[in-house]
Amino acid sequence: MSETVHGGIPCLWMRGGTSKGVFFSAADLPHDEKARNALLLRIMGSPDPVQIDGMGGGDPLTSKVAILSPSPRPDADIDYLFLQVYVDQPLVVDTQGCGNILAAVGPAAIELGLFPAQATETTLRIHMVNTGEVATAKVQTPGFMVSYEGSACIDGVPGNHAPVPLIFENLAGSMCGSLLPTGNVIDQIDGVGCTLIDYGMPCVILKAADFGISGTESREYLDSDADLKTRLEAIRLTAGRLMGLGNVRQKSIPKMILVAPPENSGVILTRSFIPHRCHASIGVFAATSVAAACLLEGSPANLVVRLPENETFSIEHPTGATDVLLTLREDRSVASAGVLRTARKLMSGCVFPGPEVISG
Repeated sequence: MSETVHGGIPCLWMRGGTSKGVFFSAADLPHDEKARNALLLRIMGSPDPVQIDGMGGGDPLTSKVAILSPSPRPDADIDYLFLQVYVDQPLVVDTQGCGNILAAVGPAAIELGLFPAQATETTLRIHMVNTGEVATAKVQTPGFMVSYEGSACIDGVPGNHAPVPLIFENLAGSMCGSLLPTGNVIDQIDGVGCTLIDYGMPCVILKAADFGISGTESREYLDSDADLKTRLEAIRLTAGRLMGLGNVRQKSIPKMILVAPPENSGVILTRSFIPHRCHASIGVFAATSVAAACLLEGSPANLVVRLPENETFSIEHPTGATDVLLTLREDRSVASAGVLRTARKLMSGCVFPGPEVISG
């Protein structure tokens, strides 16, 4: 672990997709997991609802960490460990990946000197340590330097930026071992029909109408609906066991996804919970899981989807839509998935951990 003489730790503060987080080289953090997690809580300012004494922004989308290192795998260039730092609890979990933060891994690896840039565009194979899968990312590097300027635009992020295409293969069963961990397209939990699916992210797909809502509600409205969140959490705890994830009370998976017919030009409308707060948009791997669920006949997603004429599934969310490109086999099963994201370096320097917060 390396620090400056004043106790600062080298890092990057970056936006990846619709999330923000701190990016570290693994060599600059403690190797011991307990010591590392305690340090990250201090860095992010947790537990505190507004994380006022740390880098976090009081929201799960801005309380994320990526730890990067050269990969020993022959099929990968960079190892990427994603950690979700809880905002108001002293918890750091590695039970899921993050496809939005993944969008910034390629640029960050180059910026941190972990991978050499090429003359115009650099392709990196990124081993997602949380799930064991490998993603391919393309980073714009004119003149051997990362460029964040471009014409790509994604919903939930203002302005235009350089595109970062991400391609995923073998996502089925990324954490649960199979696309449908129970073997069923529909499972009944607490009287609600659910699809328990894992195509990059363990998710529970449910019809919004089964909860007496339209699915068009704002995230603020849904976050204030205590009865809805109580019902969703009860279903989530049962679904976690059925999916082989064990007791998920203190885990960020599975994600709960409410679906409804699309409002605009997309294929389906979503409101996702991560797991207890409504997402401002939708996670990349939640989007790939929803897209895959749309093809399962009789599933909640399939019952409300407007299937596209091509293989681009536009997943609507509170701030727009996320496009997922599915490559399908002859039997209409999913062979691979791709998304277009953007990323931007916000800060490069050293972070200074605050004092340990003793809760209770």
